[in-house]
Amino acid sequence: MLLKIFWAFVKKESFHILRDTRTLFILFGMPIALVLIFGYTVTNEFKDASIAVIDEAQDDLSQSLVEHLTASGHFRLIDMPPNKAGIEAAFRAGTVKFAVVIPPQFERRFYRDKQASVQLIADATEPNYATTLTSYASQMIGAFQNEHAEQGALPYQLDIETRMLYNPQLEGAYNFIPGVVALILMLICAMMTSLTIAKEKETGTMDLLLVSPLPPILIIIGKVTPYVLLAFVDALIVFVMGVYIFNVPILGNLGVLLGLCLLYLLVALALGVLISTRSTTQQTAMMTSMFTLLMPTMLLSGFLFPIASMPSFLQYLSTIIPARYFIDIEKAVMLKDAGWEAIYWPSLILVIMLLVLLVAARRNFKVIYK
Repeated sequence: MLLKIFWAFVKKESFHILRDTRTLFILFGMPIALVLIFGYTVTNEFKDASIAVIDEAQDDLSQSLVEHLTASGHFRLIDMPPNKAGIEAAFRAGTVKFAVVIPPQFERRFYRDKQASVQLIADATEPNYATTLTSYASQMIGAFQNEHAEQGALPYQLDIETRMLYNPQLEGAYNFIPGVVALILMLICAMMTSLTIAKEKETGTMDLLLVSPLPPILIIIGKVTPYVLLAFVDALIVFVMGVYIFNVPILGNLGVLLGLCLLYLLVALALGVLISTRSTTQQTAMMTSMFTLLMPTMLLSGFLFPIASMPSFLQYLSTIIPARYFIDIEKAVMLKDAGWEAIYWPSLILVIMLLVLLVAARRNFKVIYK
């Protein structure tokens, strides 16, 4: 008798799960998505890395070296500035992460003097990526040297000079401090906001609040404001710890950094409100937040893995992740002392995201509580 009741209960629970499409999506969709994302993003390989080349020699051998670097498909030449000031501008704008400088009289120094130098310059705001690019370029230049060495002649020597801009010591904190700020703000503002409003709806107290004299929009703003303040304080704490414990500099304008931090907070807040309008329980809100906010913020924002190393479809997918743009802003302001010309585009994208999310959240809110 007891066994029969037990199997009836198991059957009922199974039917209940199978009828809930959201639960099925979480149970099967999330593992599949995570396996695919981890499988493609956890890699040290790269391709089509954007590079700039200054060819001060303009001879046959220097042109052969440029062709050798780009022939493998790992490097993609997108700029040939006339001087190092052009490279600095490209680095600040974020259009390139790596540069090669070929000095004058490269061919003569290589064949007659038996010694020539090539300078490699990398953007070290992403230390692992910069190290990978530098190591691979060094290997390719070594192979190029062996190919052009004449048999029976004295060995040719091609010296390589490497510079790591913005992070010469390759400190990992320079990368993870901006990422941690973006992750914390997203968790507090988006996830906690969605859970709080979902709790009110689940317990039925939201209906009582909505019949109060206050307009619904003010009720929502009143409930989420403490999370904005707490998240902003958390961001300040992380910045202070980064500066005084991990020696991460803030070279740019602190006011601009904090202002754009507030903009990102509002985007995360709008995401949380939107999730809450689509969630009826705290569990649904939590799982939706984790799947749509937490994991993408960690994996597709450039926080843990370079976006350039991901397949094309994941790179396109990362364009809808707000943290990607905020991390770029943080690195540009904190590490590069970049001006508006380098951060206006990611800032504009965050503004557009904020407007779209606010419109969507307000529309859903009206539908639910009309």
